[in-house]
Amino acid sequence: MKEYIETGKIVTTHGLKGEFKVYPWCDSPEELTGFKTLYFNKGADNYAAVKVLRARVQQNVVILQVEGVETIEQADKLRGKVIYAHRKDIELEEGEYLIQDIIGLEVFDVDDGKKYGVISDVSKTGANDVYHIKFEDGSVKLIPSIPGVVISRDIEAGKMEIRPLKGLFDNED
Repeated sequence: MKEYIETGKIVTTHGLKGEFKVYPWCDSPEELTGFKTLYFNKGADNYAAVKVLRARVQQNVVILQVEGVETIEQADKLRGKVIYAHRKDIELEEGEYLIQDIIGLEVFDVDDGKKYGVISDVSKTGANDVYHIKFEDGSVKLIPSIPGVVISRDIEAGKMEIRPLKGLFDNED
């Protein structure tokens, strides 16, 4: 599992005193305002911690100011950079998972053990997530992340067991 989790991308500056706007990749912009420390990737699994001085939501973005960035010019140099949170700073309830932990799981039929493929992406639809399963032939099929279809997820083992709805993966009636 990844130690540092992508939480958003710096899209532009805000004001003259080093603040910048971040498009959040969290479930809500408010979640991004809860971190006291965020990280920049310096390359080759080298992450630099930055202390968050201020964070507030403005419409669908978060306005951040971090220690060491005091001018619009310094903030502008960060445009396009991805910001990260450390896994230990992310609070998850029992049974909750990070999308990054779901991607890459091998998907098996719970009844006969048949391997379908690997989770390649997750779409957020509002009602429930939708998992994209990439089959060995390169095709991608979608399944809803709902009880009755997704039977178990074992993040540590890299495995998900499902019971596809009739006709989901083939042309059955």
